Amino acid sequence: MAKKNILVKPLITEKAEQSSENLNRYTFVVDKRANKIEIKQAIESTFNVNVLAVNTAVMPSKARNRHSKSGVVRGRKSAYKKATVRIAEGDIIDYYGEL
Repeated sequence: MAKKNILVKPLITEKAEQSSENLNRYTFVVDKRANKIEIKQAIESTFNVNVLAVNTAVMPSKARNRHSKSGVVRGRKSAYKKATVRIAEGDIIDYYGEL
């Protein structure tokens, strides 16, 4: 699997931001087929940091309803794999770059 296809996007939530500030842990949405070793290598090569640990979880799909003029539209939010990585002290991952 190509390293650029493993990392889908960073997961930016209040809980993820708090853990990145306090615990040096960063959360990403990754490809469901990727394993921990591939995720570690992709993050180390992409962000030039030293990864100490990788934890993964597959988040299940959920049913979603929304109301429109034509009535209730039912759908599903797709499942995804979430990876939380702990990086070495002093390293930092900058999601935003120069904003």
